[in-house]
Amino acid sequence: MPRGDKDKYTDKQKRQAEHIEESYEKSGLSEDEAEQRAWATVNKQDGGGKQSGSGRKKANGDKADN
Repeated sequence: MPRGDKDKYTDKQKRQAEHIEESYEKSGLSEDEAEQRAWATVNKQDGGGKQSGSGRKKANGDKADN
């Protein structure tokens, strides 16, 4: 996956990033900076795009059987 490819994000994450980007632009940031910060915010909130297979995190409280 090329750097900056947004295919692995859910529709909800894409919508959130768009709204966040608009807010940053209203506060006076350039379009590029607003987009970068918006995606950084989405990544911080959700841990990035959709994970597949073994890369998925376990929910808090779930522990492996040992």
